[in-house]
Amino acid sequence: MLKTVFLSLLVLAIAIGGGAASVWYALQAREGIGAVAVGPWTTFPDLGTPQADPYSKARIAREGVLSLGLTEGLTFIAQKDSDGGVLRRDCNYTIDGTFPPARFWTLYAAEPSRAVIQGGHLRPPALHSSEVLRRADNAVSIAVGRDPTQGNWLPVAGAGPMSFVLTLYDSPAASSSGIADVALPRIAKAACND
Repeated sequence: MLKTVFLSLLVLAIAIGGGAASVWYALQAREGIGAVAVGPWTTFPDLGTPQADPYSKARIAREGVLSLGLTEGLTFIAQKDSDGGVLRRDCNYTIDGTFPPARFWTLYAAEPSRAVIQGGHLRPPALHSSEVLRRADNAVSIAVGRDPTQGNWLPVAGAGPMSFVLTLYDSPAASSSGIADVALPRIAKAACND
């Protein structure tokens, strides 16, 4: 009798633990169901539409962020650089290239909870399309790190993992079916402050 109760409790613990772990993993994953990857950047184009999958809806509800409708814009998130390395707050990065056409875009560094990382400087913790310096070919180069640099600089502070969040507002890329063909800037690691 005691053996049967113990085995029943063990089976229940494994089932509940395994189920909770699989849900946690599905909500943490930035790839998979409904995701479209463009280099290191990932987006969920169906968010804000009736076609959104249940895991994406649960992820947005848990994070408490406002999902944009397909015609309003797209949010791309990068958790790795273009070489596949995990983004870390104690490293310097360069975000370089052209951004897709959009009426307006914003870029900021975020904690794993998607909270904006405050850089500890008087500068705002985000950049937007109307304030960045552009090269003659309309490309942008943004330095990300602790120490100020000339040109476009996105300040970060602290240690641990981070991600970059790029939101395109009123962009033709959001309404097209070829989101995977959109050109997004590369993310290159420059150096780390070990």
